[in-house]
Amino acid sequence: MQRQPNMGNCTEDDDTLLAKTLRLGISIPTFILGLILNTLALSVFCCFWKKQTRTSVYMINLALADVLLLLSLPLKVYYSITEAPGLLCSFIESLYFVNTYGSIFIIVCITVDRYICIRHPFESRVNQSPKWAILICCFIWAVAWLCSSPMYVFHKKDYLKCFYNMSEQAWSIPLIVSVEIFGFLIPLAVMVFCSAQNIWILLNHESQAKKKADGSGSSRVIINLVVFLVCFTPVHLGICLQCLVRQHVIVDCSLKQTISLFIQVAMILANLNCCLDAIFYYFAAKEFREKTRLKKVIELCPVFKPCAT
Repeated sequence: MQRQPNMGNCTEDDDTLLAKTLRLGISIPTFILGLILNTLALSVFCCFWKKQTRTSVYMINLALADVLLLLSLPLKVYYSITEAPGLLCSFIESLYFVNTYGSIFIIVCITVDRYICIRHPFESRVNQSPKWAILICCFIWAVAWLCSSPMYVFHKKDYLKCFYNMSEQAWSIPLIVSVEIFGFLIPLAVMVFCSAQNIWILLNHESQAKKKADGSGSSRVIINLVVFLVCFTPVHLGICLQCLVRQHVIVDCSLKQTISLFIQVAMILANLNCCLDAIFYYFAAKEFREKTRLKKVIELCPVFKPCAT
């Protein structure tokens, strides 16, 4: 992701032809499809949801985070090949990472909320007030923006390519360890625990009628976990490896070039989360299934057909 200093005859190509092709070939469809799906989701959750609940509040915020991230994609693509003022780069990077990690924590909240609903179904149906969900989402947004503030000191003020040329501060071990633990490993642990508990509860229901009343089979429960793993594991692995490069633990030239390409591809893959969240909306929200035509599309896909029945 970042430009490395030359060491001897070792030169790293930040933006290979393969990286440029993948960025344009995946980012453009992701932007178009993601914007359509998330705009549709926002309209359903805001206009057609019969009564706002904790779940609807989380999903509205997740769709909003996805839309904002998608809107930052054209800027990210353009200014990763064209130089821009450091302050503008800091804003674009801040916008991108705020919505990435905002999405991660809102997905975790949805998973925990689903766990509570399955674990304590009667209490959850009685108490569906969105008040706490609104407060939690406000807290997530505030913390995400606060944590993005160091972006404004990671660059010099001159013209440069965004998402490149960050200072050594950006790759300090305490900062990267904090990002990995609080931004990925803890959310992942919570999601794995809740998903495993949900599957165990659903598979051990004595009454098939009760399982049906829950509105979700065990296969549906893990959809968001699978999306999370596919989209966010590679990029956090790439961040870890790039930190080792910047700390001069990894010095082999070809390996450094491979890691540079890997993290670029991983970031492109992470953007797919904005589209895949729409699949999660379908499985998690009855209103979304009823108000959209996605059921026919889902049923045509062999991977998701068992979940759509």
